[in-house]
Amino acid sequence: MNSFPDPDDLRVFATVVRKAGFTAAAEELGASPAYVSKRIRVLEETLATKLLHRTTRRVVVTEEGERVFHWALRILDDMDHLMQEVTITRQQPRGLLRVSCSFGFGRNVVAPAMSMLVQKYPALQVRLEVFDRLIDVAGEGFDLDVRVGDDIAPHLIARRLADNHRVLCAAPAYLQRRGTPRAITELPAHDCLVIKERDHSFGVWKLRAGADERTLKVTGPLSANHGEIVVQWALDGHGIALRSLWDVREHLRSGRLVQVLPEWGQEANVWAVYPTRLQVSAKVRVCVEFLMEYFQRVEVG
Repeated sequence: MNSFPDPDDLRVFATVVRKAGFTAAAEELGASPAYVSKRIRVLEETLATKLLHRTTRRVVVTEEGERVFHWALRILDDMDHLMQEVTITRQQPRGLLRVSCSFGFGRNVVAPAMSMLVQKYPALQVRLEVFDRLIDVAGEGFDLDVRVGDDIAPHLIARRLADNHRVLCAAPAYLQRRGTPRAITELPAHDCLVIKERDHSFGVWKLRAGADERTLKVTGPLSANHGEIVVQWALDGHGIALRSLWDVREHLRSGRLVQVLPEWGQEANVWAVYPTRLQVSAKVRVCVEFLMEYFQRVEVG
């Protein structure tokens, strides 16, 4: 069984037929006549047929060569269109963009941004999916994962979109009932609202105050896998929560929640994580650039 002909050999052959000679074809291709002759010979061997008869004055195309010539033109035209389409796709955002994110941040922050994105790029369609677990971006077929938290595997490509950190907070009613912790070592004795959400280790809080870093095992009467549930429990006075500033900022401003041990917190910046370089996909590139601009306009961390 013969292998498929090399497209470059088809292009050389088509040029020889059009120019009616090896030397003229070589000049147009910027190659030597010897190179052109070699590629024609390889093509004939691949197709197992004689394509050209060479005389001292001119090149004559065989009957098989005529058929191959017409097929070559069609194949080369299709390949040119393919390359043009791929180039356009890299330059202009179009088609389906699959984006993943965590529950709360996806619904409250990323969803409004995606609404504005498709208004700006009408040829783009966005499918936003939210999860309570870390996503294998490439393995699960996503173009982009918008991730809150700095624990990112080194093999992934990531760009920082916005600064953010998590804070400890509780309702005034809880603090009146149980007292306000004055030192981080007092936290394990309090009712802590534990969450298992994507990159969180269940019941383990890693907190930092300047250069001092502590890892605490905390417990409480209520736990969930959804940040909005935990915030509501904190508002109801059930305990101390560790939540991103974007999620509790308004409650802190209104006084419904009070920050506890304000010198302690947890870095949880917002990242765009994607499986391929941005220059490969226009839709991913414009989305990442749009999110960076968007987060500069809205409060996140």
